[in-house]
Amino acid sequence: MVVLIILVSVLVALALISVYRLVMLRRGGTAALLRVLPAQGGQGWRHGLIRYDEDRLVFYKLTSLRLGPDSTIRRRGIEIGDRRGPVGDEYDIMTDDIIVTAVADTDGDYELALDRGARAAFLSWVESRPSDRTRRMPGM
Repeated sequence: MVVLIILVSVLVALALISVYRLVMLRRGGTAALLRVLPAQGGQGWRHGLIRYDEDRLVFYKLTSLRLGPDSTIRRRGIEIGDRRGPVGDEYDIMTDDIIVTAVADTDGDYELALDRGARAAFLSWVESRPSDRTRRMPGM
């Protein structure tokens, strides 16, 4: 009986987490594919949503049960690398309209696959970050 109660409790907890995650994803965002580098060939791509905050980009995987974002890229230390189209077996999950962009921040290296409109919004978000020189000094 104790095992049954524990099993039911675990299933209820998983159901609640799943509903919470679904509600988080339904709030909106930009469809994207992200992978953490280094990765081989077309391996490591994860479908999800990105949302922009004042100082970070957060990525929510579609198949995760995590309560918060699965990856976070900080705006302050972000560096945009090369861009390319899909290659090889990446065409199984991407089309010719997708642009893959190398992105690095202080926490790691990533590749972000977005369509043209979403990539323009992403680059606009990066370029509109405040300069280090224009930041206010504490106490002013």
